[in-house]
Amino acid sequence: MTPRTPRYSGVIPPVVTPLTADGELDRPSLERVVGHLLDGGVSGLFALGSSGETAYLTPGQQDQVIEVITAAAAGQVPVLVGAIETTTNRAIERAGRAAELGADAVVVTAPFYTRTHDIEIDRHFRDVATAVDLPLLAYDVPVCVHSKLDPELLLPLAADGVLAGVKDSSGDDGSFRRLVIGARELPGFSVLTGHELVVDSMMLGGADGSVPGLGNVDPHGYVRLHEAAVRGDWAAATAEQDRLVGLFDIIRAARPGTASATAAGLGAFKTALMLRGIIATNVMSPPMRPLDAAETATIAECLDRAGLSRA
Repeated sequence: MTPRTPRYSGVIPPVVTPLTADGELDRPSLERVVGHLLDGGVSGLFALGSSGETAYLTPGQQDQVIEVITAAAAGQVPVLVGAIETTTNRAIERAGRAAELGADAVVVTAPFYTRTHDIEIDRHFRDVATAVDLPLLAYDVPVCVHSKLDPELLLPLAADGVLAGVKDSSGDDGSFRRLVIGARELPGFSVLTGHELVVDSMMLGGADGSVPGLGNVDPHGYVRLHEAAVRGDWAAATAEQDRLVGLFDIIRAARPGTASATAAGLGAFKTALMLRGIIATNVMSPPMRPLDAAETATIAECLDRAGLSRA
């Protein structure tokens, strides 16, 4: 079998988008986030993903995010940029803009809002890949787009050179394993898990890396986990993963019944980064709300238990 040399591997966090008190992009805070992630040893940066609130940002704000992240990364690691839009032409337009602003690759979901079909999803990825001269990764996130990207759809696209990889946030472990098995015949294809609570298990099963939202808060921990898995030290990988599972309790801080799962998760990440002195506020895009003082205190306790410093 040909040795696998996936184009993208390691830890590639989906970078949060810090906002000012009036809801505009906080450029200095975003620069600090990128510095924090690079200091943690990450292998890449995923801009404008779900954790980056991409669906809430205007096209102008999205452009600013790409500009800041690519400039702050300064070529040290690849910057993958989400071109997450409802339909093909819109995704092509955003992917083209990302290319103009210095992206190293683009990440695209299946079409959404419109009802769609696997034949149309296949055509969607092929059309985007033809239109944009950058590596293209598929983002499998059925909870948001309501279509599952099965291995039977993705692997032929990879074999044809349309897809350079996939970020799997489906939560379908069986499908992920079938994707990993199929990717063994595709040396350059990257299989990345977005399931931050089971990265050790996914690495044992053959994942090339992870795209963990919690990696914004503790990139060093996810990099230690990845490195332990690569060297086959599964006891160390498991211990690190167990600690990160405890840290993930920050998403439980939002009072029940007062926030969506998206707002609770992203709000927790931003609040933790604020407590760590990396971003200035935990402001969220409307209609989401920032976490309050009591919720922030709960997150502070989680950081302390996980051994993470606070400002």
